[in-house]
Amino acid sequence: MDLDPARIERALQVIDPVFLNTPQYLDEQLCRALGGRAVTVKVETANPVRSFKGRGADLMLSTLAAGTAVVCASSGNFGQAVAYAGRTRGMRVEVFVPQTINPAKRERIETFGARVIVAGADGSAAREAAAAHVARHPDRVYLQDGLQPAIAEGAGTIAAELTRGGPNYDAVVLPVGDGALINGVGCWLKEHAPRTRIVGVNAAGAPSMRESLRAGRAVSIEQVRTFADGIAVRTPLEASVRRARTLVDEIVLVPDDAIARAMALAARTLGIFLEPAGAAGLAAIAEGAVPVDRLATVLTGANPRPEQLHQLATRLAAPGTGPAIDDPSGRAHSAMATEGEARL
Repeated sequence: MDLDPARIERALQVIDPVFLNTPQYLDEQLCRALGGRAVTVKVETANPVRSFKGRGADLMLSTLAAGTAVVCASSGNFGQAVAYAGRTRGMRVEVFVPQTINPAKRERIETFGARVIVAGADGSAAREAAAAHVARHPDRVYLQDGLQPAIAEGAGTIAAELTRGGPNYDAVVLPVGDGALINGVGCWLKEHAPRTRIVGVNAAGAPSMRESLRAGRAVSIEQVRTFADGIAVRTPLEASVRRARTLVDEIVLVPDDAIARAMALAARTLGIFLEPAGAAGLAAIAEGAVPVDRLATVLTGANPRPEQLHQLATRLAAPGTGPAIDDPSGRAHSAMATEGEARL
């Protein structure tokens, strides 16, 4: 195991405080809607990049010298995180993105001062272009979410905060894309709360991590069909699968309509407009996929596509009769598929 709970603890002293000590609480209205179960939510959207990705990106960049040129591939949230941390730490950042990138995420990456390069129709093409760019420019450092241990260990600080003087959870339920989040959280919990189950959530249309854990190695699924682009991974990284085999107890699946309902539930009870991947853990709990009483889940991102935000508002205006929240262009069901790219 190349992840270390001691390094996770030290990371709490290194990561930019803007990403730390995020809200975590029981909301009575939400718990009532979830059948009276005690569900602690940890809100990782209240920071400058609106997702948990800032923790791992900032920790990883803290290991590099000021002035380092950094390259990554991303469909949005990881790119935002690297761009923000790079600007703070005096580093030049280049982010390779697919043509299908959420335009709001692209705008925020550029706002943080990174150079954005559109490369290919999907995340796999963007990642290949980024790797080729680094090969031509060896002075750059290539970051791949889910690969470098520091990225997962930065995400693991979430678990350190969840368990700080708090209740003992029967399970912690987490969306799974590249695997950095669940592996970092799992590393901490296996050491400090070994009785807590670590449950990952794949979209039913992108069950790549579940299938990989069953096979004991990284395997590709033939096609990704989900509007949750942050967890729309076709082939997980082998390093992530290797860690997850030790750290993850179970992967459950949730359909897109359940994720859409969870987005609406979070908006109604918590006042938070999540992106689809950010609501996947909550969806699994609401669907009864994790049948225990004391749970925690992480609301991992609040960068929905503009059309998803509009559809969510419509759904809230007419509960039970509003449209499903999807990508009306259809791109989310094809070009957004990636091979292990970190997009949660």
